[in-house]
Amino acid sequence: MLDFSRTFEKYEALVAQVDKVFTAMHETHKDCVRCKIHCCDCCYAVFDLTLIESVYINHHFNKSLSRRERRPVVSRAEKADRKFYQIKRKLHKMHLKEGKSPEDVLFQLAQERAQCPLLNDEKLCDLYAGRPITCRVYGIPTSIGGKAHICGESGFKEGTAYPTVNLDSINDRLFELSKDLLEEVGSNNTKMHMSLVPVSTALMTDYDEEHFGIKQGKHPDAETIA
Repeated sequence: MLDFSRTFEKYEALVAQVDKVFTAMHETHKDCVRCKIHCCDCCYAVFDLTLIESVYINHHFNKSLSRRERRPVVSRAEKADRKFYQIKRKLHKMHLKEGKSPEDVLFQLAQERAQCPLLNDEKLCDLYAGRPITCRVYGIPTSIGGKAHICGESGFKEGTAYPTVNLDSINDRLFELSKDLLEEVGSNNTKMHMSLVPVSTALMTDYDEEHFGIKQGKHPDAETIA
């Protein structure tokens, strides 16, 4: 079994920083941050995970939930994966065949809705403690590509200045951690650190030696003796 512990510690440190920012924002803008139990608007947002988040959520999904508990989640993930594929085909067509700008494509992406497979029938997350950073900042103002975004269920008003979470810098850090993860397991597939997949795909993927292109039985720190 591959050991991701060192990179997971770095990722969890980043998560702690993000959670601290959310808590501070909630304390200073209590009337605007309206996140509460059973509020699941963010659970229908369409977004992808970086490699480090994909492996992390997959690890805790298999570690924290029993096989019986995982079964309905996997069923929902298979359905969600088909939905994400349809959405991505639609956006691909908009960009390449219809000539829509990247800004138009991103705007359309923000309008798409698909249920996260981790959202259960009680409108609760089956893996809340291990949820991705995108979920953790949903509900407070964020910015990406220099453009601000707010949750439609919050009390934040468009056109009003608020402190924002810079998702570009966070994503840069996530790509760095993804590269660290590949180095930790001894994978030579350096381009994989830029891979992006939806939650559904991350849950159903086997992040094993074969996935990372590592020869069975070869430890990443092992020395070759001539």
